[in-house]
Amino acid sequence: MFDLLFSPITINKTVIKNRIAYPSLGLLYSYDGRLNDRYVNYFVERARGGAGIVTVGPVGFDIVGSGPAILQIGSDDVIPDFARLSSLIKGEGARAWIQLFHAGAYSYSKILGGPDPIAPSPVYSNFSKQVPREMTLADIKQTQEAFVRAAERAREAGFDGVEIIASAGYLITQFLSPRTNRRTDEYGGSFGNRTRFAREIIEAMRARLGSDYPISVRMAGNDFVEGSNTSIETPEVARVYEAAGVDLINVTGGWHEAHVPQLPMDVPRSAYSYLALNIKRSVAVPVIASNRIADPFTAEQLIKDGICDMVNLGRVLIADPFWPKKAREGEVELIRPCVACNQGCTDSLFSGRPAFCLANARAGFEGERNIAKARPSKKIMVVGAGPAGLEAAVRAAEAGHTVDLYEKSETIGGQLWIAGMPPHKQELWDLISYYDAMLERYDVDVHLECEVDAEFIQNEKPDHVILAEGSEPLKPPIKGIDDPGVHSAWEVLKDDPSLGEDIAVIGGGAVGLETAMFLASKGTLSPEALHFLFIYQAESVERLRELATRGSKKVTVFEMLPKLGKDVGRSTRWVLLGNVTRYGVNLIPGTKVVSVNKGLVTFERGGKIGSYQFDNVINAVGSRSVRRIADSMDKTGIPFTVIGDSVKPAQIDKAIHDGFLAVMNLK
Repeated sequence: MFDLLFSPITINKTVIKNRIAYPSLGLLYSYDGRLNDRYVNYFVERARGGAGIVTVGPVGFDIVGSGPAILQIGSDDVIPDFARLSSLIKGEGARAWIQLFHAGAYSYSKILGGPDPIAPSPVYSNFSKQVPREMTLADIKQTQEAFVRAAERAREAGFDGVEIIASAGYLITQFLSPRTNRRTDEYGGSFGNRTRFAREIIEAMRARLGSDYPISVRMAGNDFVEGSNTSIETPEVARVYEAAGVDLINVTGGWHEAHVPQLPMDVPRSAYSYLALNIKRSVAVPVIASNRIADPFTAEQLIKDGICDMVNLGRVLIADPFWPKKAREGEVELIRPCVACNQGCTDSLFSGRPAFCLANARAGFEGERNIAKARPSKKIMVVGAGPAGLEAAVRAAEAGHTVDLYEKSETIGGQLWIAGMPPHKQELWDLISYYDAMLERYDVDVHLECEVDAEFIQNEKPDHVILAEGSEPLKPPIKGIDDPGVHSAWEVLKDDPSLGEDIAVIGGGAVGLETAMFLASKGTLSPEALHFLFIYQAESVERLRELATRGSKKVTVFEMLPKLGKDVGRSTRWVLLGNVTRYGVNLIPGTKVVSVNKGLVTFERGGKIGSYQFDNVINAVGSRSVRRIADSMDKTGIPFTVIGDSVKPAQIDKAIHDGFLAVMNLK
């Protein structure tokens, strides 16, 4: 199974055991630029899981290019630390790579109390919200030398290869792009001049590192930024890299400021593999495909079809470092899925906090979050088969406890079924499939359609009870909220009732906006129909866009707060708000709904009262904890732990982490 994916490949003269690469991803596990045990444990776990290449990075070499929070290899004194890490990675059977990083105008160095960021030209950055200082020729030479010197340190530290980042809108990309490179000297203007900065770095690295040392470059296959390089120009850039001495080209998508999503669930799986194929057609060196390659079947097919030579598994290996081993052993169903939520791996970073994972409670905590084997085994009862209860049941059984899982509904999954109903959210259901397979693997006794109370628990005599009762929709103090025409968002997403054409949604948080998208997408063209009509030119492109975003429902969202989607992460909020706007949803922030009466919604905005008649009204103002069993457990005398929404309604990551920690902390 997956014979091509697990076949070796040679980069320069270095043999990689398979076609899987873990790429450089920001982690923020230290704020002083130094490696620590948290970083080491994290990278070693990815190597232990079976990846062919594990890339440490991003790694800077000066404060101005990266700020103090990025790992640094700008001085010889850090070589022993990196040497220890590379040795440990290689000791697990992976090849150790390192990515050398300079953010240019994207650096937050000044904001963090350092010097002004530098860039080819003083062009305002939409990402860092700064105007950088234009690099002098001396700055250019100094930065090029710093790149090369950092590569020499990496080689001395035992890394098998170095990667230069020339993507995502960082410094090298800024030199390549006519949008950000306004220079009139030999480093600006013509294509040859704009590629000169990167070409000279690669040529110098090749000369100093020798002909046998692997050098790779991570490049954007399309910047997806107006006025910058597209997939028409990037193959020629790749040819420049190859001619300069690069052995491997790692292809990804656009800049951080691009208005085309790169990573969330909205991006179809392997949607950007065409960028890798576009580069592969133009060069002879191996090419890596990136972005949303989530399962081994897709990875194998990409290589089989000649689209790429290797695949990047970034966030996928955050979710499950052992994805490669499980795939190779034919245990695909046991792979913990990356659901492309971006909550821990991206949103956390954008808030200046360390990366974590919604699905994997150990990601970033490999050194301290470990569940010991049960000695002796306990009889554990888990009540509630939502994400919190499922994680607790699986981890307890994995540890060797005897576990019974009780769920009052007819299936496991809880609110995951509801959360996965809006457009582009179905990957959350992969978690249900994963937990279902894990429950079977570890022989958990699952009792469905089984109501449990304190008396029942007492009769069963468990050693410990883990209560994951979840939450239920909250009814706001709005007159008429119990009107028959009012539905909860949960009801709409779960049961998909027949609704009228004109619909109001009360609540503009994540649930309200996603419910609005669920409704607004009804009657729009399916992807298959859109593809068919486009190929046959049955409608104009503009008409197809209209048919893909205008359906059978008119939706209005009322939100009390002045800001919509306040509980949605930074990396996905702009995508969600863009989509609801694109689909014609009428957004009314800063508005308080006063009453509902047979579809007539009366609201207050700016001190004025207004009203509008709707066919249906949806309540999406939030949820409240359910603790019917928890509040009566003390009288049983049985030890218990309350987890998930029963403690406080929160996002899925909190539920899963609660489940893991409840088992880890069992006494």
